Amino acid sequence: MVSVYLSGIVILAYLFGSVPTAVWFGQAFYKVDVREFGSGNAGATNTFRVLGAKAGSIVMFVDILKGWTATNLPYLLDTSVIGTANATTFVNFQLALGVIAVIGHLFPVFAGFRGGKGVATLFGMVLAIHLPAALMCVSVFITVLLITHYVSLSSILAGFTFPFSIAFIFKTSVPSILLYGIAICALILVTHQKNIERLLKGHESKIYLFKKKSS
Repeated sequence: MVSVYLSGIVILAYLFGSVPTAVWFGQAFYKVDVREFGSGNAGATNTFRVLGAKAGSIVMFVDILKGWTATNLPYLLDTSVIGTANATTFVNFQLALGVIAVIGHLFPVFAGFRGGKGVATLFGMVLAIHLPAALMCVSVFITVLLITHYVSLSSILAGFTFPFSIAFIFKTSVPSILLYGIAICALILVTHQKNIERLLKGHESKIYLFKKKSS
């Protein structure tokens, strides 16, 4: 019974992550599949690029919510169901479910397994796991975006802020959180290879939050 319950929670986390926010929102309100334009990704960054700041902000919020919700699913369980009330084990289970949600975002069952890069969903995990570090990531993201207007660069630097703050500022006592932060950096570098190439060549698209998208 316990294994069935846990399996259901794992599947639910994947399904949360699999909600293709950018695809469904673009098709419902703009009659556009964002995967056919811009970078071809079904994520918030490409939605900003293709549909503008308003649509991109909505998609980003929902994608963050996906990661936050999946990571907080263990609170629906009695701690005895996952074997222990130990805080470290509980956090590890949260991280596992959050990672599954990110996998769902990268390979969504509802959108032909063609998803986004997972940055917003990863950030939802960070919010659920360590709020102070998440706020530092937000500060870095907003600051870099306002200065450079590159969402990709802002995402990369915000992602690297998490393990740095966890290790040197907040000095977490849970090793898995630091390992998770390092894994975030690796994933961001892998999923943003093309963006990094465009940044180095000066070809990356800029996004102006307070400028209306031209028709």
